Amino acid sequence: MNQQPVPPVPAAPVAAPGTPLRVFILDDHEVVRRGVRDLLEAEEDIEVVGEAGDARQALARVPAARPLVAVLDVRLGGTEGPESDHEGIEVCRELRARVPELACLMLTSFDDDEALFDAIMAGAAGYVLKQIDGTALVHAIRTVAAGQSMLDPRTATRVMERLRDPGGAGAAEEETSALDRLSPREREVLDLIGEGLTNRQIADRLFLSEKTVKNRVSAILSKLGVGRRVQAAMVVERLRVPRA
Repeated sequence: MNQQPVPPVPAAPVAAPGTPLRVFILDDHEVVRRGVRDLLEAEEDIEVVGEAGDARQALARVPAARPLVAVLDVRLGGTEGPESDHEGIEVCRELRARVPELACLMLTSFDDDEALFDAIMAGAAGYVLKQIDGTALVHAIRTVAAGQSMLDPRTATRVMERLRDPGGAGAAEEETSALDRLSPREREVLDLIGEGLTNRQIADRLFLSEKTVKNRVSAILSKLGVGRRVQAAMVVERLRVPRA
């Protein structure tokens, strides 16, 4: 199997001298949003240009707000489905597709290897725990705004280990059997997931509604026995799924 490289994160544009560093905040807890906003607005060179409490609001508001950095909560409440625990990561993936120069900093309460791996594969520039102190959070935001990765060597090592040993013995045989349960259209959608396309991009490519694609992705994850679309993408990489 060819090792799947961690995708590079394009450098974010650095704010010109005298121009505030524009930041957007996504968190489903109002108290957290207010706390982060107050912390950042205490910095003379940082401007909070918007905030959202759910994925829909974030996807609608971020492109118009034109932030340099989006601070995104990994887990958002009020959603259902196999990817609901990491919906903030799907927001990262979608925003990076729409605004490639945006730097996304993932903020989470849980030290979760799966979420970490998914976030990096979705194009996040950094991943920090909510237990981080205020000074360190401001430093992390400045770091990703400068186009640098906010991943320490230990975290990078965990990602590479996950890439090298994604499934263990027998995984390939199980995946091949699971693929046989997919319809031709689902195989086509799976191929496009493997190319890193978002639901919206897949819908445009296949002339389907975004809701239809979302339903097909959920069915694919269920049939493959995985909980994340990045795991489905790895199945494509390992088995080089042919189009039906």
